[in-house]
Amino acid sequence: MDYREIILGGGCFWCIEAVFERIKGVINTEVGYSGGADNPTYESVCNGDQNIEVVKIVYDKNQISLEKILIIFFNIHDPTSKDKQGADEGIQYRSAIFYQDDEDFKIITQFLQNAQKNYTKTILTQVLKLEKFYKAEDYHQKYFTKNPNQTYCQFIIAPKVQKINLYDKELSKS
Repeated sequence: MDYREIILGGGCFWCIEAVFERIKGVINTEVGYSGGADNPTYESVCNGDQNIEVVKIVYDKNQISLEKILIIFFNIHDPTSKDKQGADEGIQYRSAIFYQDDEDFKIITQFLQNAQKNYTKTILTQVLKLEKFYKAEDYHQKYFTKNPNQTYCQFIIAPKVQKINLYDKELSKS
């Protein structure tokens, strides 16, 4: 087993986590905050403390590559949208990838260069060296799994989970 971590922000962290906790090769997910003030809370993030809602993804490199994780990530959020994903708007929803080492940085920058060819708008995803990750409050962890019948979960998160299920066979082949 060769476990790695990547931290992604692309809108509501509930959405990102709901998708990735269902992907083969992902060992664990944890929602949190990165990129802003120290010791954030959900309230401080919503009030603009510069943190991004993120998901820490622990994956087995032997089962899924970072490139495949990035493909999934780009299929469930709009990397060309500034501080907004769907109805969720604010700096905490900006698109970001937090890397931890030079190897991942190279993979991420190459992926972004190649991905830009598929977009007419400029990709705005920030690529940032991880400084700190703060775990979000417990009630945010595995939110979709715990609250599948909640309205936001049914109308916003469930379609993203269903969308990625359509890609699942294709991703398994590549």
